[in-house]
Amino acid sequence: MKNHPSIIIAGAGGIAEALGLILAEWSPEAPRLWIGNRDMHKAEKVANWIKEGSTRDVEVHAFHLPEGEDYPDEARAIFIEGGVLADCLPGKEAPRMARLALKYDMHYINLTEHVRETEEISGLAKGADKAFVLQSGLAPGYIDILAHGMFREFCSVHQVNKVDELLMRVGALTRHAASPSYYGFTWSPVGVATEYLEPATVVRDFAKKIVPPLSERKVLRLNGTALEEDLTSGGAADLPDALAGRVRNLDYKTLRYPGHYEWVSQQLKAIEAAGQERIEELQQRMEAVIPFLEDDIVYIYAAVQGKSKSGTLRRHEKAFEIRPQYVGRHLLRAIQTTTAAPPAEMVLQLLDDKYNGVVLQSMINPEGFLKGEIVQRVFRRQQTENEVSLAAEMYA
Repeated sequence: MKNHPSIIIAGAGGIAEALGLILAEWSPEAPRLWIGNRDMHKAEKVANWIKEGSTRDVEVHAFHLPEGEDYPDEARAIFIEGGVLADCLPGKEAPRMARLALKYDMHYINLTEHVRETEEISGLAKGADKAFVLQSGLAPGYIDILAHGMFREFCSVHQVNKVDELLMRVGALTRHAASPSYYGFTWSPVGVATEYLEPATVVRDFAKKIVPPLSERKVLRLNGTALEEDLTSGGAADLPDALAGRVRNLDYKTLRYPGHYEWVSQQLKAIEAAGQERIEELQQRMEAVIPFLEDDIVYIYAAVQGKSKSGTLRRHEKAFEIRPQYVGRHLLRAIQTTTAAPPAEMVLQLLDDKYNGVVLQSMINPEGFLKGEIVQRVFRRQQTENEVSLAAEMYA
């Protein structure tokens, strides 16, 4: 990455700081990072945290990124020198950030699962010289690239061009969960409420369909752990369109501990009876009883099933159980590494100008992405026993 332009990170939350630290610590060459936020104090705090956490001599600066589109001279000067704008702001801000990247000729990458904002950006960035990589986090994001790669591998190995099922499952959970909600927040409450209430896109009998969320609950066991899966919005990304006619049934579901979805159903019934704003009210109800916890774990599962050329029913599966991991001197939560590593990997590819225009998850080469150095560090290489023990002691 020597002599590459600056990388601008918009936002100063947990994912922004993780993305900055991962790029600072694991990039081939230490990059120049700019952390922008409406709260200058928060931006400075994240910039200092990254510098303190990295074992390398990295250049990290903070700057004021105001709300709206009236940017100060200092910010405009940073945009002119910017190579990639990594958007870690709330999903509603994504179109504004995309317009900013388009105006200043920067590559753009975001993590939002919001469907409407993604469609808006796809329209404004169509045909752009720079790349606009959308929904590049964990789910949507990594899980879709993993599933797409498994689909391609299955078809190649078994000499077919269609399959019966392509399943994607992700759960960001705490190590323990108590009643009544059987859940602990490890990421944005409004993000959780939104994915529970916005419709889900699936494929049923080769036809793309929009179906109600939380409408197909089942039990899944991963390494002996019983989990419940149910439909939520956004996670399927563009695979229903990209694999049209080639997959009989395709869906994304969120994993939770047994009992959580039943509790959510009770809250939704109460909200509907009162005629209240659903997303905001569900968020408030969850925040009233669900604590924020640091001792997290991320479960990932993907499967493809179909018949081989000879007619034998086959199934390929991959599962991951990701726990907190050290990056440099800081221990990052599992949700931080699994969400920030995929866009960090894509930032390296964007700086090499490997993509342009709107880039959805099906357009990313799964073989190259999944073998990338940053992705491998989080999703392939297991922690040492010492790291796991250290993490357990810190969260005990």
